[in-house]
Amino acid sequence: MSTIHKIGLIGAGNISQAYLKLAPLFPGTKIVAVADIAPEAAKKRADEFGVRALTVDELLKDEEIDTVINLTIPSAHYEISHAILSAGKHAYSEKPFALSVEDGKKLVAEADARGLKLGSAPDTFLGGGGQTARKLLDEGAIGRIVSGTMHVMSHGMEHWHPNPGFFFQPGGGPILDLGPYYIAAMVNLIGPVTHVAAFASKGFEERLVTAEGPLKGKTVPVGTPTTINAVLEFKTGAQVTLAASWDVWKHGHVNPIELYGTEGSMLVPDPNFFGGTVQYSERSGDYIPVDTSTAPFGKGNWGADQGHANYRMLGVADMLDAAEQGREARCSGRVALHALDVMVSILDAAVSRNVVTLSTTVERPAPLTAADAERLTAAR
Repeated sequence: MSTIHKIGLIGAGNISQAYLKLAPLFPGTKIVAVADIAPEAAKKRADEFGVRALTVDELLKDEEIDTVINLTIPSAHYEISHAILSAGKHAYSEKPFALSVEDGKKLVAEADARGLKLGSAPDTFLGGGGQTARKLLDEGAIGRIVSGTMHVMSHGMEHWHPNPGFFFQPGGGPILDLGPYYIAAMVNLIGPVTHVAAFASKGFEERLVTAEGPLKGKTVPVGTPTTINAVLEFKTGAQVTLAASWDVWKHGHVNPIELYGTEGSMLVPDPNFFGGTVQYSERSGDYIPVDTSTAPFGKGNWGADQGHANYRMLGVADMLDAAEQGREARCSGRVALHALDVMVSILDAAVSRNVVTLSTTVERPAPLTAADAERLTAAR
């Protein structure tokens, strides 16, 4: 990027820390202000990182800011993203992109009409793990993908998040909260989905909060499915199963994503993270491990032991670079809309007990090359 883009955040919750800490990795981005519906939360976060605390209205009207990152709760994503675009600013949203496909389509249309860029998390598939797997697949390492499995299982969020209620309401649940990572990874690796079938249920009607905080010992109601089993059919003909649950105490699914091809199999790292080890086999041979820590955005840089690769803000940087180059962003609104369509269709299929045909499609995002990575991280 040739320009330093001035960025504002709307939403000062837990996730805002990662964006603020990691923005300096991308010299073309500079977060200058934080806003929140709770002014005290905005001030606390702004003071922590030495940026301005503004009201939402002030931030949207600020002429210095050309891009806004939407970190509000899922139910507010559409309204806030639409307000950002209406203010003439590029918009990047945390996942999920919106809660309905109709709202997602409106956002894409609004951005196009205004000549603005629209993007959405997750950007983890741009990391060393996702891009190494993509390169191997594109090179034919395991042939044509025939089928695969995805597993995302735990016992929910109430044991670590101090205010987990929204996770268990529409817009949350394992499909809309964690599903975006898995669906975006699959779109990157295989391409668009055409049809889905699914079953869903709630394991519990309420959840006991055990995380430290004011809600510890209290219960929160469950208003969305927490166990979902789905089958996704891709345009390529591949069939991939997805098992997503917050009702599981323990399981043995070590590999979150497995892909089975005509010439071998591949184990893909956890799409919730940027790094990890990719493994693939030549037909029925032993798995060949490929360390991605030396790949762009694969090196560990996060956590107490610096063992996790975390490059949140990569999607924002790529979106703004796309704006300068006149190309499609890799974490574009269109990719996010298609992922949303997949997830909503899964929930619809579970209710109707019918196979659902998706109303959207999308091209696979372009691979992120070493040259692209160098441009995004080049000093200004």
